[in-house]
Amino acid sequence: MKPEQPNNNVKPIHKMKWRLRWKRLFSKKWAFPAIYLAAAALILSLVWWYSTSQEPGQKPTTGLEEVLKQEPVENVNAPQEMILPFAENAQAKAKMGFYNDAGSDQSKETSLVKYENTYWPHSGVDFAREDGKSFDVVAALDGKVIRVEENPIVGHLVEIQHDNGLVTVYQSLSDVKVKEGETVSQGALIARAGENSFEKDAGVHLHFEVRKDGQPLNPEQYLN
Repeated sequence: MKPEQPNNNVKPIHKMKWRLRWKRLFSKKWAFPAIYLAAAALILSLVWWYSTSQEPGQKPTTGLEEVLKQEPVENVNAPQEMILPFAENAQAKAKMGFYNDAGSDQSKETSLVKYENTYWPHSGVDFAREDGKSFDVVAALDGKVIRVEENPIVGHLVEIQHDNGLVTVYQSLSDVKVKEGETVSQGALIARAGENSFEKDAGVHLHFEVRKDGQPLNPEQYLN
């Protein structure tokens, strides 16, 4: 006869003893409260150790402070905002505004230009100084100069094409600094304010327009 194979389902005696001891321990009413108290004491000890490990006068750090100190990342893809088309120290102010068909009768009346006994709707915004002096005219946005010429009616003019599909127009200029085909940055000097025949009564001023697909738009909705 072959000897019988040992029964693998029979558990070792020492394991059964340990399980019996744990079962007896947990059967005690005080067992679970004691375990909870021990765990709480351990947690409090860890908190106390962490707080005392900081240098005197040093506040506990969470890492959030370093995140808040970081400078915000500039969004390079954000659209560029249009600036006023003259230097910051120019002391120029808006004089005549854009003719708006939906505006009041008074606003439309003050936005008409009389030229050769005919009234023309004003297609931009005029800027001038109170003392009538000239001032520096700058590019309202980054762009490419697509037109520079001297017009017998509106005077010297510059047109700049921008990536957003807009074209900014600068008329009644003097001492033009840019050439056709030149790339200019926002705020770059392009000319000085001058005079023209179309708005002769306005004296020295800048006539500024914003166009898209050849149609004039109200510059006030774009100027920052």
